Amino acid sequence: MAGSGASRGADAAALYRLMAWLSPAYPVGAFSHSHGLEWEVEAGNVCDAQGLSRWIGDILRHGGGRQDAILLAATWRAIRGGDAAGLAMIAELAAALSPSRERRTETLSQGRAFALATEAAWPAGVGEDPADLAYPVAVGLAAARHGIALEPALVAYLHAFAANLVSAGVRLVPLGQTDGQRAIARLEPVVAAVAAEAMAADLEVIGGCALLADIASMRHETQYTRLFRT
Repeated sequence: MAGSGASRGADAAALYRLMAWLSPAYPVGAFSHSHGLEWEVEAGNVCDAQGLSRWIGDILRHGGGRQDAILLAATWRAIRGGDAAGLAMIAELAAALSPSRERRTETLSQGRAFALATEAAWPAGVGEDPADLAYPVAVGLAAARHGIALEPALVAYLHAFAANLVSAGVRLVPLGQTDGQRAIARLEPVVAAVAAEAMAADLEVIGGCALLADIASMRHETQYTRLFRT
């Protein structure tokens, strides 16, 4: 009974930290990034709730969402295995995989902000990490060091990824808040499937084919009127 109480306490602590770290209130600046969605809305490619759900679903399955999940899982395994050289390689790969200047800015600025906020509030008491941490690498590193299991970390990260884009879509299209929640509900099985794939994947299968989303992030760099940084 005592062991089961300790396990419940650890699970509750892990849940609390994931909810805090991946909350919209966490100071990573997620609200200022649209992942190229701002261009897609201006171009007329995303104009309603169904289109928003499809666009985000494709990114989760085939683009940055899947890529981030694999990087997070690889980081988690490197930390749990004490593989400092592997962590450095993953950090370098994560930064190099960005398909545009804006996407690199997005992942590195959020990763840096996440690492600083997390170490300040939940210090892990470890040495120096690689200088430039992409966002999924920073989250995977924190989850592993705080004893958070990989599967819930992946689901929480992908939910936050999707929810941030839904929030951007609600403002840009625009949509009502209920439509936004319907979109998040429709994306639940997609998040679960991508998390399950990342659990079993290694870095050899990383990559993406959401080419229109990548092009949108490039075109956003010169978009005349913008609300978002990316």
